[in-house]
Amino acid sequence: MPVVATWAVGLSPNGAVSSYPILHKYLHPGYLIIGAIVSHSFFTTSPKDFKRQPPGILSEMSVYLLYGPAPVMMDNTQIPSFYNMVPNETHQYLGILQLLLHFNWTWIGFFSMIGVNLEWFMQRMFPIFSQHGICFAFMYSQSNIEGHDYMAEYLKKFSEVYEKMMGSTTNAILFKGQARYMIIFRGLITYIQMKYMMPKPKGKVWIVTAHVELKTYKKELNWELKIFHGMITVAIHSNELQGFEQFFKSRKPSSAEGDGFLKDFWSYTFHCTFPSSVLGNGNQVNCTGDETLTDFSAFEMSMTGPSYSIYNAMYAVTYALHAMHASKVRAKMQGERRKLQIQQPWKLHHFLRHVSFNNSAGDHISFDHNRELIAGLDVINWVTFPNQSFVRVKVGKTHPQALSEQALQIDEESMVWHPRFNQVQPLSLCSENCSPGYRMQEREREPFCCYDCRPCPEGTISENQDMPDCSQCSVGHFPNNNQNYCIPKVVTFLSYQEPLGAAFLLLALTLSLITVLVLGIFIKHHNTPIVKANNRHLTYTLLNSLLLCFLCVLLFIGKPEKVMCLLRQTAFGIIFSIAISSVLAKTLTVIIAFVATKPGSQMRKWVGERLSFSIVLSCSCIQVVICIIWLVNSPPFPDVDMHSMTEEVVLECNDASPTMFYCVLGYMGLLASVSFKVAFFARKLPDSFNEAKFITFSMLIFCAVWLSFVPTYLSIKGKYVVAVEIFSVLASSAGLLGCIFFPKCYIIVFRSELNKREQLIRKNQ
Repeated sequence: MPVVATWAVGLSPNGAVSSYPILHKYLHPGYLIIGAIVSHSFFTTSPKDFKRQPPGILSEMSVYLLYGPAPVMMDNTQIPSFYNMVPNETHQYLGILQLLLHFNWTWIGFFSMIGVNLEWFMQRMFPIFSQHGICFAFMYSQSNIEGHDYMAEYLKKFSEVYEKMMGSTTNAILFKGQARYMIIFRGLITYIQMKYMMPKPKGKVWIVTAHVELKTYKKELNWELKIFHGMITVAIHSNELQGFEQFFKSRKPSSAEGDGFLKDFWSYTFHCTFPSSVLGNGNQVNCTGDETLTDFSAFEMSMTGPSYSIYNAMYAVTYALHAMHASKVRAKMQGERRKLQIQQPWKLHHFLRHVSFNNSAGDHISFDHNRELIAGLDVINWVTFPNQSFVRVKVGKTHPQALSEQALQIDEESMVWHPRFNQVQPLSLCSENCSPGYRMQEREREPFCCYDCRPCPEGTISENQDMPDCSQCSVGHFPNNNQNYCIPKVVTFLSYQEPLGAAFLLLALTLSLITVLVLGIFIKHHNTPIVKANNRHLTYTLLNSLLLCFLCVLLFIGKPEKVMCLLRQTAFGIIFSIAISSVLAKTLTVIIAFVATKPGSQMRKWVGERLSFSIVLSCSCIQVVICIIWLVNSPPFPDVDMHSMTEEVVLECNDASPTMFYCVLGYMGLLASVSFKVAFFARKLPDSFNEAKFITFSMLIFCAVWLSFVPTYLSIKGKYVVAVEIFSVLASSAGLLGCIFFPKCYIIVFRSELNKREQLIRKNQ
């Protein structure tokens, strides 16, 4: 089956090799047609023209290779071998998205000229841009205007849109269109500036799609160009080919026999005509054929994206034809049976689909499952000059894996920006970045990237810029003062090494020594009237219990251990109950002794040590039972408090059952209240050695301390809870020791003359 390749290849004014299919209506259906369609240059068949071709032609053409923008709405099922030599629009916009994310341009504008399919962008790309934090300050698409005075109306509409674009707070504008649209756009800007006396355009960063280029066709058209200084194009990938520039410099009509397209290009470029040309007119001079392309400033000698795509397309077809020919040879070598199977027409696209080779520039050429060339995009930075010339500088590239990590490589130092930005990378944000420690709060009725910055609530942080919400620190950490990172909490407990723990230890030992000293004084003078007056055995019991109260403070200081936690509250509760019971027994002894001295009193039989110890034992046993129930059902245990203190992890003893703890305190309070009432009643009994008034003061101090303990205990946190309990134990015990025993010690040691029976009898008389 013969293969016919019909190509029209030549040079367009922008330096690209242009090609368009020569579609013949009457070609034999069995011929294989290799065509190319492009819509961006002068010598082209546009996608609309392509769709308007007779239906029969589409079915005849077996292979199409596109090096320009593919028709978006084209039904590819009608063209089974439809190959794109350039990345499709989706990949181009994903490359632009990578660029926006790289420079952190989240507040952009969108503008397109007439004929651009904005609906496709809104459906396919707008959600992707939004998902990556890009929002649009405006989206303008110039539409066709019908009516008698359509041109005036169009200019008016364009001037309004242009004024809004220049007045917008965004510094980045995405321009969608084709090459010719940029020429129209520049002309419109120049016209409305002269007609409406608009101020000079504001510098922006223009980001354009792959097929938009700056072009200069006539020097006399001094259209606005400076506004596009620093423009960025995500362009079709190209590479320099060895000998390409020399080849173009040597191209002349005389050296291209049979290439009619070159003559047409020559006539258009140099405004001349060949004698046999039908494109010329009487006002043009004859072409000599000696003109050179180097004299034409608008012509680019470097390999452009479209030219590089055509180069790769030609080689792809060549490799496919070679593979097809090799397959045919192998089939013939297999004999007649195989030969019968190859009588059907060859399908070039079967081989083209599996093409894989490296071109002369070192780039790998192959197609994906959608028959699209696997290739990245180039990032082009445009530098303009006052003489209406410009230079394109390749500053980066994107890899085919769109949106993958490190998909974009860009040399920021080579970037050139508009003079308005003083060669500093522009910002394009609706709102300033929220610093770490702040969160974003969206503004009502504005796009999502317009927000206010609010400090994080207390106890939360935000570690990065532009955080929508603040987060809690992990367990064992707390926010720093700026609330932008977490600090590990310090493990703490009331230890002997810190000043507070050392002070309590010293105070407890001092009071213990004083108690031992008082006990020694009483034992040494145990036969004196002041010691014997109120049951010296109760006195010794009270002093020993107070000594243990001071020493039990040691259970509250230091790192909590299992045994320490079990004994801490229970030992404190039982020892204190014994002390208060002893005080109650001493008070009752005073009352009973006074009543028993009256003639005929029946209370004499209650006077004695048996009653006192019965009171102490029975009252203490109730507290013992409460503590046993506590230890059996919910024993205290060592615990770690992560949350009470902001900056500390507190090692503590968990009481396990607050109810039982308050039962212990409540019972102690009950005993203290009864002792206080009894002592208050007996405080005025006529006795030189009457302890009731001293017990009254001691119980008053005791009750005041523990009543203030409860609210303080509930309000503070951390190791200071233990400190408050230690203070309450020491203060209440010291109150008992001081009020009850210091007056007696004073008499025994310093006023021994008062410590006599005669003094007691004389006082009573």
